[in-house]
Amino acid sequence: MEPEVATLLTELIEKVGLLRRDMQHRGELERYEARIARIEQKFSALAEFISRTNPDLAKALRTAWQQPARSLAFRNAEHKKQEP
Repeated sequence: MEPEVATLLTELIEKVGLLRRDMQHRGELERYEARIARIEQKFSALAEFISRTNPDLAKALRTAWQQPARSLAFRNAEHKKQEP
C-alpha cells in the first residue's frame, strides 16, 4: 500500500476512534451500540486483511481504533521530528 494511502487510512480510523470515545464519554454510545459494533467488525476484517501483507500498518490501525488519542500523539511527535 502506498504510504500516502496508509497515512490517510490511519487518520480516518483515528477520527472514527475519537468519535467513538467521545460518544462513550458523553453516554451516547449505548444508543448507537449496534452500529458501532458493525463498524468495529468491518474494521477488524480490514485490519486482519492488511496484516497479511503489512503487519506494521495493521498494528498502527488497531492502535488508531483502540487508542486514538495515543495514536494521534505519536503521529504528532513524528511530524515534529521531521520539521527543520
